[in-house]
Amino acid sequence: MTEYYKILGVSPTSTVAEIKKAYRRKAKIFHPDISSNKNLRKFQELVKAYEALIEFRQNKFFEEDFVEKYRENVQKPESFNYHDWLMARSDDFSRAKLIFYDLMHEREDEAVAEFKRMNMKGTGFSLKYWFSREDFMDYGYILAEELVIRGEYYDAILILEQIIRLEWDFNYFKFFFPEVKALTLNVLKHNIDGVLNDELAIDVWERALELKFSNSDDVFFLKKMSEAYKRIGDYATSKICMEEAVRLSKQE
Repeated sequence: MTEYYKILGVSPTSTVAEIKKAYRRKAKIFHPDISSNKNLRKFQELVKAYEALIEFRQNKFFEEDFVEKYRENVQKPESFNYHDWLMARSDDFSRAKLIFYDLMHEREDEAVAEFKRMNMKGTGFSLKYWFSREDFMDYGYILAEELVIRGEYYDAILILEQIIRLEWDFNYFKFFFPEVKALTLNVLKHNIDGVLNDELAIDVWERALELKFSNSDDVFFLKKMSEAYKRIGDYATSKICMEEAVRLSKQE
């Protein structure tokens, strides 16, 4: 396993999100279809290392639950399929587990679709409720990335907001945390205005003001909120937001 960590350039204490990010970066360098620096052997080594590390982490994440359900199952051992077992269940915990299981088994589209479906049920479904802080932060970040890729920006921000707040209290991501904040800021600045309706956009930027970004970032959010309030006809609140933006900008 030590060699696999070395190939990916990560440490044994790296999170699953860090491992996945490192793999993506190096794959762009060696992938025979997208890189001018073609090196099939190195790319194959990279894939092998990534798959081994992810499988190791996945086993730790799913093993306890898998073993428990396996022992309860009356089928022959070789016929038991954990994914199918989760699919057949409707309770929130099993659906939450299914989302992360699909996410880590190359079923990203299915994971996102199930996450959206569960959120639309209106029953207060929350991934954070069913997992440890570490697991929610780790796999939740990967889910947020997949949501961003598919243009589900509002849902992505809600997950990233929860992760950022947990990091303040728990310090789990450590050196990876700047990347978490960078993804969040990128969405807030480039994928909200003109994409979400004004009410949702205002909600997102109000949340952003509480996430301890820089003064200049808060000025940006306040100005965007001012513009959105003006568009919906709330000129008084628009003025308040702009005045606060001006006040903060003077502190730069």
